[in-house]
Amino acid sequence: MARGDGKLSHDLLPGEKGPQDSCGVFGVFAPGEDVSKLTYYGLYALQHRGQESAGIATSDGSQILVYKDMGLVSQVFDEASLEALQGHIAIGHTRYSTTGGSVWSNAQPTLGPRPEGTVALAHNGNLVNTEELLTLVEERQGKPRNGELARGNTTDTALVTALLDTEGSLEDALRELMPRLVGAYCFTLMTETTLYAARDPQGIRPLVLGRLDRGWVVASETAALDICGASFVREVKPGEMIVIDEQGLHSVQVMESKPKGCVFEYAYLARPDTNIAGRSVNEARTEMGRQLAREHPIEADLVIPTPESGTPAAIGYAQESGIPYGQGMVKNAYVGRTFIQPSQTIRQLGIRLKLNPLREVIQGKRLVVVDDSIVRGNTQRAVVRMLREAGAAEVHVRISSPPVRWPCFYGIDFASRAELIANGLGPEEIARSLGADSLGYISEKGMVDATEQPASALCTACFSGTYPVALPDPVARAQGILSSGENHTTAVGKDA
Repeated sequence: MARGDGKLSHDLLPGEKGPQDSCGVFGVFAPGEDVSKLTYYGLYALQHRGQESAGIATSDGSQILVYKDMGLVSQVFDEASLEALQGHIAIGHTRYSTTGGSVWSNAQPTLGPRPEGTVALAHNGNLVNTEELLTLVEERQGKPRNGELARGNTTDTALVTALLDTEGSLEDALRELMPRLVGAYCFTLMTETTLYAARDPQGIRPLVLGRLDRGWVVASETAALDICGASFVREVKPGEMIVIDEQGLHSVQVMESKPKGCVFEYAYLARPDTNIAGRSVNEARTEMGRQLAREHPIEADLVIPTPESGTPAAIGYAQESGIPYGQGMVKNAYVGRTFIQPSQTIRQLGIRLKLNPLREVIQGKRLVVVDDSIVRGNTQRAVVRMLREAGAAEVHVRISSPPVRWPCFYGIDFASRAELIANGLGPEEIARSLGADSLGYISEKGMVDATEQPASALCTACFSGTYPVALPDPVARAQGILSSGENHTTAVGKDA
């Protein structure tokens, strides 16, 4: 079953695929405001969560219009397209495909029929019971009406949209559907007259509520509230549905809240200027760097980040260790998602397409290189080689998250388990593979402590192998994961 949504990660080698997040969502109800432009700028703030397609739906109270296309937010929209999206309600979406195809038909928001009108839906997350949901669609509608909902050729977002086509209000449809959805989801939805937001009972992916002078905003991250001038009110609670219309805002706690927020949001996925559960992401990452220095000290001359993802942790490492912080590599800010494949000559240059060393800074120096994670190891291997060629005397790699040993089923598209370099190799073996003089990962406890959240309220499945939401048996068995009770599954194997 295809799923759909994500983020281009790291400073990767051309063609390399890193951890990808499932997308960013935004919604606004604001009579008298230019909601299409508010949504445009909100999506700009969430561009890091999805760089493959973007879309906006608006309503003027009588009809919904949707405009979406492949590309970055700035490539999809211009003044004319935004001017055509009139109304006082809007939702928006940025996407990077994981296993769902990189095609226009999978761009969001989706649009579907309702007995009284239309529903538009934007989704961040990943559902693990899509086979069950497709069976439910087929039971309700008979055979799929077209290839869009054929088995193996649809996204979980399309399934949810189809399942909302029921009698009664959309609020009632959501209240009935949410307990049937297994996995991670943050929805922004709209009808012609009402904005909705909903979050899974574990709250795995972030979703926040903000206030405008003349309305309300919901978004994946607080940074999106900042950019459109909304004040932060609170997080949307796990298991909560929010309904906003001309009568105001009301909330329904559809399911019991069982918080299991994704710890990787703190380590890498979210913007550093975002706050999650009252904790500054930038400060959490800086503290991870401090803890990393305490756990893995080394004698060195300079601490440098792999820009930009390793910068806060590198600053923290330098602060705690007393080793000077410096910029040892320059990032080309204009290299992001590219649809033009590099030539063989450029491919051989590898990481230099995105990073280039400052020789005068690193030559002859013993370096501590800080990054947020290692997945396959190809990018770090290329970075180490590049630094040595530029004259570094020693290269000590420090990683501000634990070894990634298990896949994520809740909206981050890591490499397969067989491709994860930490699956079967210890730090010393990985260091040799990278060509580094040493390698140190932060401990899981050190990372969790830096978030200032209780460990019981965080999902650490990609590091620990303990999954807070049970996986269907075929999915679990395919990844060497043993079901262990109704509410979680536990990975088994030599790395568990």
